[in-house]
Amino acid sequence: MSKAGNNMEFTAEVNRLLQILTHSIYSNKEVFLRELISNASDACDKLRYISISQSDVTIDELKIKITVDSSKKTISISDNGIGMSREEMIENLGTIARSGTKTFIENMSKDDDATSQIGQFGIGFYSAFIVSKDVTVLSKKFDSEEVHLWSSDGTGTYNVQQIKDKNISGTEITIKLAKDAHDFADKQIVEDTIKKYSDNINFPIYLSESSSSDGEQINTAGAIWAKPKAEITEEQYHEHYNLLSRNFDQPLSTIHYKAEGRFEYDVLLYIPTTRPFDLFDQQRKAKLKLYVKKVLISDDTYIIPPYLRFISGVIDCADIPLTVSREILQENNVVLSIKKAIKNRIISTLNKLAKDDKDKFDIFWEAFGPVIKEGIYEDYEKKDDLLKLIRFKSSNTKDGYRSLEEYIGDMKPNQKSIYFITSEDYQSALANPLLEGYLAREVEIIILTDPIDSFWTATGIKFEDKELKHVSHGTEELTDIAVTKKAKKKKSKAKITDSDLKKLIAEMTRVLGDHVSEVKINPSLIDSPVCISIGENVYDKTMQKILQQRQGISISKPVLEVNPNHDVMIKLSDMFKNKQTKNINTTAHILLDYALIMDGEKPLNIEEFGKNMQDLIGKFN
Repeated sequence: MSKAGNNMEFTAEVNRLLQILTHSIYSNKEVFLRELISNASDACDKLRYISISQSDVTIDELKIKITVDSSKKTISISDNGIGMSREEMIENLGTIARSGTKTFIENMSKDDDATSQIGQFGIGFYSAFIVSKDVTVLSKKFDSEEVHLWSSDGTGTYNVQQIKDKNISGTEITIKLAKDAHDFADKQIVEDTIKKYSDNINFPIYLSESSSSDGEQINTAGAIWAKPKAEITEEQYHEHYNLLSRNFDQPLSTIHYKAEGRFEYDVLLYIPTTRPFDLFDQQRKAKLKLYVKKVLISDDTYIIPPYLRFISGVIDCADIPLTVSREILQENNVVLSIKKAIKNRIISTLNKLAKDDKDKFDIFWEAFGPVIKEGIYEDYEKKDDLLKLIRFKSSNTKDGYRSLEEYIGDMKPNQKSIYFITSEDYQSALANPLLEGYLAREVEIIILTDPIDSFWTATGIKFEDKELKHVSHGTEELTDIAVTKKAKKKKSKAKITDSDLKKLIAEMTRVLGDHVSEVKINPSLIDSPVCISIGENVYDKTMQKILQQRQGISISKPVLEVNPNHDVMIKLSDMFKNKQTKNINTTAHILLDYALIMDGEKPLNIEEFGKNMQDLIGKFN
């Protein structure tokens, strides 16, 4: 009946995934049926496309069949789609190639409640092991006469062998159900599950208790995107969204319309509620299926830009040639027109959501704000519209979000710019002495804590003719704004003359040497003696660190700004007058390390910092 098979090991990623699936208590076991039916649908779609693009390939009615056997406790999912060769079985069933999957598995391994994440990940074929440890796959490629049998008990190895005298077209997966999954050998439970998750699959799904007959069709097999909105329920949208995205959350918003004009096409897009685990995977694309007259021609297009990659949906256009290649598809005039229109529609929908439902938009922003920010520097054409979507926390609010429009509406008299600071977290930003002059004038500071913020703010952004400025670069403008809050500490009655201050700055510059690019006065400082700032035309520290890692670019030396009215600076000036060289050296380095710490950095040299602190404390004895 067969040639000798080969036992092979799963790749490390597959092995780990199987361990997670088979050793976790996963309450929503029915996901396996949705996943395997979706894979069968994809196989049928691929063969239908080939039959249209290659005249010598003919096909029968494409369909999916589910067979349950209550006595043997098995369930089979078969299709007459494209099928797999031996090599494709090894590649598709024994290997995970996507880097995002590896990241997912690593995250699952660290999470005590790992099973809660499974519903956010398209686990595909491997979902079979949720309900069984004994899975077999029979498959024949559409253009071959060879039939191969793949089998595994899910313990780390699988076997592939060629089978003779087996009449099969496409692929058949047979699962020997585990004891806690015997319900899926019940026809009614399987029927209910299919109607719940897979009713909108675009091929007929038949359910039978016998391998010799198809049984009855139990899904509507309708193209939901081609139906009028009035005929579709929220539950149907929800089901279709889950089918496309392989997620279990509800769509936050649905975009469904028929475009008419130069080109006609149906659009059904979903904005999710929950961030997918691989949102920041560089290989991730929007889960968008492109159809031509209900024939899937591509699920790997660039119609939706990368910064909207969280979108899932369907576009069906009759004006695209069915035989167009994926390479030519990107340059097709119809596709280019659709691409622009779709992008505009998504962004306008998000802006409308922001105006009409603040709470719902805040949920969206919490999940997808960082990738929206990518568009500000990637898509110059839509930059202004994307800036309207930007939400942030600020010095005026900790819990809620603010918009740039709200910021401008609350600007102080004589305030020229929109001021921001980038930081690893909100509290660290608020503690930065650079903000003292702004807070004393009750000028709102935008606090940005996403790594991407260092990129888009570095592109010379303006909003409603107001420039976005890092707080390091806006101190000179503060002199035009009145101080409204008193300092926490009383100002010293002693003063440093301009001449002495100039000499002190020169001495500190000499003492600190190559550790700083400049020492300068900052009259806006209120309570702190010094602070760190970035020079003009210099990237912020986050951006510099990224460029150093990626391109080996050296990090710029910081600027040390001093408060001429602070007691510490006055005493330091007295040390200089009295030629206390060692004390000046120690104090200057402590001040620089203090400024670095308040800026969220480490001291230049931990050992030297410790010695300097001991020297300083020793003077109190």
